[in-house]
Amino acid sequence: MKTFLRKTLLWAFPLALLSSCETALDKSPFNAITDASAFSTADRCLLALYGVYDAAQSSPYTDGTVRGYPFGAANIEQGDARGEDVINVAAFFQVTYQATYNSTTANNVGQWGALYALINKANISIEGFKTAATSNIIPAATATQYEAECRFLRALAHHEAVVFYARPYLDGNGSKLGVPYRDFAINSGTAVEQVRTVARPTVAENYAKILEDLDFAEANLPATITPGVVRATKAAAIALKQRVKLHKGDWAGVIAEGAKLIPAAAPFVSPIGGLKLTDEPNGPFTNNNSTESIFSIRNDALDNTGTNGALPSMYGAANLGARGLLAISPIIWNNSKWLATDKRRTQLYVSGANSNGASTVNIFAKKYTSYTERADFAPQLRYAEVLLNSAEAEARLASGVSDRALSLLNAVRNRALAAPATEAYTAAGFADKKALITAILFERRVEFLAEGKRWADIHRNAVDADFTTGGIPAKYANGAQGAALYSVGGAINPTQAAIPYSDFKFIWPIPDNEITQNPIIKQNEGY
Repeated sequence: MKTFLRKTLLWAFPLALLSSCETALDKSPFNAITDASAFSTADRCLLALYGVYDAAQSSPYTDGTVRGYPFGAANIEQGDARGEDVINVAAFFQVTYQATYNSTTANNVGQWGALYALINKANISIEGFKTAATSNIIPAATATQYEAECRFLRALAHHEAVVFYARPYLDGNGSKLGVPYRDFAINSGTAVEQVRTVARPTVAENYAKILEDLDFAEANLPATITPGVVRATKAAAIALKQRVKLHKGDWAGVIAEGAKLIPAAAPFVSPIGGLKLTDEPNGPFTNNNSTESIFSIRNDALDNTGTNGALPSMYGAANLGARGLLAISPIIWNNSKWLATDKRRTQLYVSGANSNGASTVNIFAKKYTSYTERADFAPQLRYAEVLLNSAEAEARLASGVSDRALSLLNAVRNRALAAPATEAYTAAGFADKKALITAILFERRVEFLAEGKRWADIHRNAVDADFTTGGIPAKYANGAQGAALYSVGGAINPTQAAIPYSDFKFIWPIPDNEITQNPIIKQNEGY
């Protein structure tokens, strides 16, 4: 395990950055150090905290390069490539797209390493902040807030790991094997040996720990913070907790968390942080710091996830200066339930050249357009998700067609409609609650297309009695291309077969280097 731990635990720290901590998160890339000097002044404590956020943006990939693992871009790209609503045009995400991964392939190994590097950096920093408070270097309240920010990121990382490497909560009520939950710093030989004594917990145990971290974060994070959006706030903790409870199928819990951020009646403006939907569908993407953005990972011209990872590089059309690697699939584009007049089709997507040359055409996302500077933030939590989470939970608990669910669904969908007065959903338009839930789940696919959330919905609903995804859905063939594929209401002909939920490839393997050097961590069945 020592080789693996070196990659995920040891930190290098450019000391020249110490004098610029006030603007650090805005302008510079960060790492942090493990020795006590990292926490010897208030400025260094703040810089160490920024180092944890930097680990969320770009912990080292398997070859040591920066490719946006885990949250700077990679979780979005992997979350889409595992689903059916994008096409992997070339070979870049082919292993993920075609589910040919094993315990040594780079994408899943890189995500695991980056997640646990972030987790360990958070844990080391939490210990450092507590020591700094005891030594009167920073006030106790500051140490507690910094800890809350780290615990938010720790929860985010562990939940991402559960979604990729473990079975969903609804399979056996959380009884399946989860992922290692590391809530202590691994910064010594003694700690390494401690890791080797902790077997994989259950998914239910994972969720209990995640929610414990988020309860602490909610209680100790401010409503607003500087710089905004790229640091965790109370609203971010609540929104993530709502998402986690959605994955548990705790519908009452989803509603309770949502009620903290959503008023009883429209217009829906959050009492915490003033969150609200932007007027237009492209609002969250034309402004990295929109009223709808709850938490994003910062990228900018000086510190981004590189040409082999950046969101605009992967999702953008080649003729616009991108690489044209992840295109929108006809599976979602041609679906007639997505109205042809929906403003998202024109504001957020464009027909353009893919990576194979100027004459080869697909439809690409315009959510990320900083093709040169690669400065688009990586959106993790938006207010639209909070509204749709609550809509689904309200609909699932109702005996009939829920007016509250309908109102929340329409709030998100209506801003994209050409004629909401006539095109909005009505209660009379749904035969029963199942039809309404189906519409909510479809709206999630449209609203969050090219934001990486498709896999999470496939995963959590894989064994849902009424809304099962059945496993990994059928897809268009890797590399499918051509303008003729796309026509609203046109043919949908996926040629890559679905993978049933029962197949071991539904979830990713634990990396070989973790299993070999830490045998108490059992491998996922089938690998």
